Amino acid sequence: MSLKLYNTLTRKKEIFKPIKGKLVKMYTCGPTVYDFAHIGNFRAYICSDILKRYLKYSGFKIKHIMNITDVDDKTIKGANNERISLKEYTRRYEKSFFEDIETLNIDKADAYPRATRHIKEMVAIVKKLLKNEIAYKSEDGSIYFDISKFKDYGKLSHAKLAELKEGARVKQDSYEKGEAKDFALWKAYDKEDGNVVWKTEIGKGRPGWHIECSAMSMKYLGEHFDIHAGGIDLVFPHHENEIAQSEASTKKKFANYWFHNEHLLVDGHKMSKSLGNFYTLRDLLDKGYHAKAVRYLLLSANYKVQLNFTEEAVKAADSAVQRLNDFMVKLKEIKNNAKNRDIDKLIQKTKRQFDDAMDDDLNISSALSHIFEFVKEANTSMMESKIGKNNAKKIINFMRDINKVLGILEEKEEKLKPEFKKLIDEREKARKEKDFARADRIREELKQKGIVLEDTKEGVRWKKI
Repeated sequence: MSLKLYNTLTRKKEIFKPIKGKLVKMYTCGPTVYDFAHIGNFRAYICSDILKRYLKYSGFKIKHIMNITDVDDKTIKGANNERISLKEYTRRYEKSFFEDIETLNIDKADAYPRATRHIKEMVAIVKKLLKNEIAYKSEDGSIYFDISKFKDYGKLSHAKLAELKEGARVKQDSYEKGEAKDFALWKAYDKEDGNVVWKTEIGKGRPGWHIECSAMSMKYLGEHFDIHAGGIDLVFPHHENEIAQSEASTKKKFANYWFHNEHLLVDGHKMSKSLGNFYTLRDLLDKGYHAKAVRYLLLSANYKVQLNFTEEAVKAADSAVQRLNDFMVKLKEIKNNAKNRDIDKLIQKTKRQFDDAMDDDLNISSALSHIFEFVKEANTSMMESKIGKNNAKKIINFMRDINKVLGILEEKEEKLKPEFKKLIDEREKARKEKDFARADRIREELKQKGIVLEDTKEGVRWKKI
């Protein structure tokens, strides 16, 4: 079975076929570094991460670019409000973004170009559009894209131009879907921009938001590449405008596949600071949630489905991750030489089910259900001592292979603090002396300190909570 992806451009599932062999060129719209990224942002990055990981798992080679928007309306406003330089302001949030993606185990892109480092490339595109007479200068020196001259405008978002007023245009970066207007490619200098300004062949000013991604994607991936990814909120105007200005300047198709994830809700509502349901990753970690649980929850539903983030859901995600990691620990502890010929068949069956589900437009919920059914069957066999160490090695290797897609298993051996080891040893001594009351007190003390004990045939097992 071949991978099928829903393409926002065509509004249907399509068999994925790269432009060139097994090489996939992929662009993901990255953060605008004016604040800490919130969990809705991270759902988008994790959806792209799952796609990228599954492509690699399937044998493709990926060239992945994610931009850093470090100059736009929001970043300039934020820097001005704090009376610091744009660079100082944006680098603060850029640093936190990289820390957060590492915490969430998001696979790193091959490059993270900053918008401020690619003004030359943006100017070059604008010059082409002016030459092709599809862009024009306004009275204040700003340069706009004339959407009436691009016959395919609206093909991604299905925005209608019928009600477009002649001469209507919009200078701000973000605007509503119903506002199909000429958009700013280059913004003439305004005193509100402070010292954020570039002197160029097309005038003194700064780039519009949309031109930034066109310039950076084409510089690193070429004028025609495979996948462009981002949240559903970017379809209009951002991605629609990217297509228009890119294709109008190159006369080539911009991207073959447009991959968009649906919104993340929190307690059934759109995230809002006024509702008190607006969370950054740091907020959740401060609440005691585990990063792997957050990652699991954000990847657990198909990217085209709205995901509802609740306290109950993140607790369930934590339990699911713990179950998988406990399963791996148990497998590593198997020492017997039992031989179970059915294990190979079970692994093959589960791999086929997992691959088939993921090939069907990344049907992750179905894929996960097959993995947990596999864990259930394997656990039953372990309880009956029907799995030997060689079987266990095969299962471990299979789970590690699956984890190349999921990225949720904890493979690092956690070290136990000396004080906790001392308490565990004291408890074992108490149990041998049949002082069960003291043993129970120590177990409870360890639990209060975040260490849970499990007594097994192989001895006591501990884990952090």
